Amino acid sequence: MTETHTGPAAGPPPEIRAALGAHTTLTLAYGDEEGPQACAVLYAMRNRPPCGPGSPGDGTGGEEADGEISLVFVTSTTTRHGRALASGNAPVAFTVQRDGQEWTALTGVQGRGTCALLNGAERAAAWDAYRARFPYVERSERLRQAMDRTEFWELRPDWLRLVDNGRGFGHRTEWRRPDARC
Repeated sequence: MTETHTGPAAGPPPEIRAALGAHTTLTLAYGDEEGPQACAVLYAMRNRPPCGPGSPGDGTGGEEADGEISLVFVTSTTTRHGRALASGNAPVAFTVQRDGQEWTALTGVQGRGTCALLNGAERAAAWDAYRARFPYVERSERLRQAMDRTEFWELRPDWLRLVDNGRGFGHRTEWRRPDARC
């Protein structure tokens, strides 16, 4: 069974948000001139309402728990995936799941979207979300200095699928961003 969710201002449904909030590592798949590749990154989820002139998501704050989300992570542009992502709004695919699950209770999220390098206020907001998710980074001078030197990225999902075998084998909940323009 597949439940599908979309709407003019609807972000992912609560069960997808909960699954993303329950984990900290995503496997990011991308392509470059050398071919397809994947890497694991630590991420923080950030609430992000739909964008548009004058909307709460126009960069002036006003984030809401039922709006769109983004996943923020750090990586250097000197890595292979950092170079691939720096080429522009790079299309990516990703998965999020806990290791060691039994197949009858397997739960995870699959997704597609684009990644963009963050600067200024957007980078600061990503850093706030990241340090809230990983407070040990803020407590370590060494890690905090590393964060100051690295780039923050935002993954904006335009499609998400939660697979939850605990609700029945192959149970899926899907979400599509209704307006992928911004």
